[in-house]
Amino acid sequence: MNKEEVFFNHITEGYKTKGDFITFGSAMLEGKTIKEAFVKVPLKTLNRHGLIAGATGTGKTKSLQVMAENLSEKGIPVLLMDIKGDLSGLAQPSSGHVKIDERHAAIGLPFEAKKFPVEILTISNQNGTRLRATVSEFGPVLLSRILDLSDAQSGIVSIIFQYCDDHKLPLLDLKDFKKVLQYATDEGKEEIQSEYGLISTASTGAILRKILEIDQQGGDLFFGERSFDVQDLVRVDENGNGIISILRLTDIQDKPKLFSTFMLQLLAEIYSTFPEQGDSEKPELVIFIDEAHLIFKEASKALLSQIESIVKLIRSKGIGLFFVTQNPNDVPEDILGQLGLKVQHALRAFTAKDRKAIKLAAENYPSSEYYDVDEVLTQLGIGEAFVSVLNEKGIPTPLACTMMRAPMSRMDILTDKELKQLIENSRIYYKYNETIDRESAYEILSEKIDNINEKEAVEEKKKEELKRLKSTIQRGGARESTRMNPILKVVTSATFIRGILGILKRVL
Repeated sequence: MNKEEVFFNHITEGYKTKGDFITFGSAMLEGKTIKEAFVKVPLKTLNRHGLIAGATGTGKTKSLQVMAENLSEKGIPVLLMDIKGDLSGLAQPSSGHVKIDERHAAIGLPFEAKKFPVEILTISNQNGTRLRATVSEFGPVLLSRILDLSDAQSGIVSIIFQYCDDHKLPLLDLKDFKKVLQYATDEGKEEIQSEYGLISTASTGAILRKILEIDQQGGDLFFGERSFDVQDLVRVDENGNGIISILRLTDIQDKPKLFSTFMLQLLAEIYSTFPEQGDSEKPELVIFIDEAHLIFKEASKALLSQIESIVKLIRSKGIGLFFVTQNPNDVPEDILGQLGLKVQHALRAFTAKDRKAIKLAAENYPSSEYYDVDEVLTQLGIGEAFVSVLNEKGIPTPLACTMMRAPMSRMDILTDKELKQLIENSRIYYKYNETIDRESAYEILSEKIDNINEKEAVEEKKKEELKRLKSTIQRGGARESTRMNPILKVVTSATFIRGILGILKRVL
């Protein structure tokens, strides 16, 4: 056998799978695509998470799009974090191109243009089905970690939650939480401290400042009702295709705190509500986080620890997480070590720092007798990538430089008209976009504070009236006493005085 035949057997044997799978494309050797040397990933290992990395313009988004399409075809729902706003084209079929036909002929796969069922979601001012969560759903521990609070401040947050639970004060949005904090500092300070212990005014002030930071990044739109039911992320359409939910995030790129808050809450909610299923034949849901560095950009150690824990644990719920970013170094090492599938597009070496990063990236992949990895990484073309996955036994497959297949859907965004129609045809749009502002902690405490202030005003008015009355009595007391006492009237009368004076004269 020649070198190509040996390589073909090496790849096909390494990527052999008994169960259902997704085909990424065909392996390449020395820049040439080896037809039908298919690079596959078993569906049952997709809950081991993954990474799609590469420099700008190398094809990361298209690889993400290909994976989402193939998962949907297999009946697996997908959630995409669309930071750049270029994934809506999944809802329309590809217009085709001669370059696509040439690519697929070289790979050995037929090309078919298709559209896929898409749901547009939003947590900001953009149009789409709105995702919300209440403050209560976060709980004191998760909220404290998101806010990066000290132990003392976290203790106060726990007291606030407990007080609200005990007194039936719903914590729905940020104004509810801020109102309770203010109440604990002012009008209700004695009440709360008598039941739950001392609350520092300095600590409540620091917590309020952290809340305002999230509020200013758009948290007022995210916190509230109606809460999004994560079960709506795992729907399939009438044809059995998994719904692809696209969360539009183009207007929060400069709001990493809000993005981290949303992501952590979503993952925590999925983990707490989805049943345990271990390693099943296919995942329940696959989540792609584009521009993943935004999650970690300003994350505290406590927050990173929480994310790492969820990444480790959530796979038992049948959830696959895929981080999409420019460089593997954007993902913390402890989390990177949990990622079983890696798709590495080209990296560019413009500086010494870039070359060092490429060497580090190359070390994330299995060694191969067929590739000088750190050299080939800089030579990969658009739509080409190094791929390494876990086989059904959890063993890394041979490293394969892969010609990636083209997306079946449109590789461009929807027009405004198409997007509007897609959103209006949603089965859940009107369910979650209804504005609900029921009575909660803010309204209940506002009324309570108003009653306290009104009562204090009445008491103050009574005190003022009593004070004026007392002052009046003191000023006119002597005159009043003279008028009321008949003996004093006689003694002090002019006739009585003249009589006494006459007697005194006669005596003298």
